[in-house]
Amino acid sequence: MHFSSREQAALREAGLSTDEIRAASDAVADATEAAAEELEAFFDGRETVYSDMDRAHSSSDIQEHTVEYLDLFTHADDIRGYLRFDTWGVYVEGGRVLSEDAVELTLGPTVHDRVRFAADRDDL
Repeated sequence: MHFSSREQAALREAGLSTDEIRAASDAVADATEAAAEELEAFFDGRETVYSDMDRAHSSSDIQEHTVEYLDLFTHADDIRGYLRFDTWGVYVEGGRVLSEDAVELTLGPTVHDRVRFAADRDDL
């Protein structure tokens, strides 16, 4: 179940039954899975994307990336995975769809930041 034991106790105190808590937990997991699928679909078939990633050796505020793939998995409300660019990759530790043309991923080591990606420079 998605909710911790403390959260489950609080939800029971608020009047939810075990079945209602389980249904809410399932809804969270389903929403997380749907978000991961939307994030993967954003990158699928796009050779080039743009981001607001802070890069040490770049003077530009907008970066251009060649993306090979985004591979995500979910557990409860967690989205994790790996984003592979043409010459390097980075762990993904969360993400959300901002619009049809933009997404945001929380990237792990070596980036350690929330980064917006868009299909077009103007969408950043």
